[in-house]
Amino acid sequence: MARKQVKITAGKPEEVRQSTRIQTSLFNAAEKKVLVAIAKKLPKWVTSDMLTLVGVLGAIVIAIGYIHSNVNIQWLWLASLGFVINWFGDSLDGTVARVRGTQRPIYGYYVDHITDVFNEAIIFIGAGFSILIDIRVALILLVLYLMLTINVSINAHLKNEFKLTYMGLGPTEFRILMIIINTLFIYIRPLREYTHTWFINGVSITFSIFDYIAMVIGLILLAIIIVNCIKDARGYAAIDPLPEAKEEDNTAK
Repeated sequence: MARKQVKITAGKPEEVRQSTRIQTSLFNAAEKKVLVAIAKKLPKWVTSDMLTLVGVLGAIVIAIGYIHSNVNIQWLWLASLGFVINWFGDSLDGTVARVRGTQRPIYGYYVDHITDVFNEAIIFIGAGFSILIDIRVALILLVLYLMLTINVSINAHLKNEFKLTYMGLGPTEFRILMIIINTLFIYIRPLREYTHTWFINGVSITFSIFDYIAMVIGLILLAIIIVNCIKDARGYAAIDPLPEAKEEDNTAK
């Protein structure tokens, strides 16, 4: 599927190209069919903008669930529900526009990406204030996720590719993984109560098992970022080679 790229000329949008959406996640084919089926059944008064707001609401629900897990671990069920709400809004807003033929390339591109940034910040910071993960680890994960998001957006403009999945995993798979982890922490007491304290320069830092899981995910994200940046840089170097240096004319005039 292609994502339209446009530029503004004399105050009017002018289509210049389309970027191909590279989406090869595990559940991509089945998910597309489900989303299209839901989009066709939604009442007309449900707009893409409303669904975008539903996605943001889902992110807020996730954060509330994680923060309140400090009081009672059962609040993680609310965080898991938030992931479902976030998927519903974030995945359907564009699908509804495509099914109804109401795409707005400039407006839609901006709103979609800026709300993604807000959603990511809300989710990671909310998780960082829970008992499950250290806020410092959560913020590092957020930075890595945003770095990957920025690289995707740059490539969407420079080489018409909008890559949504890495290693067969995309946003939907990430949500499913988080719901599974939440459920494990609810039912397996030793898992959520495990901690290990490190002493670094006289300062004690206590990590939970969730922190270590997050660190592994962070290392995977960092590896993906480095590998893709090197690959992209080499590709751009090939299509945009260094011009031959011109010999300076030092002949006296």
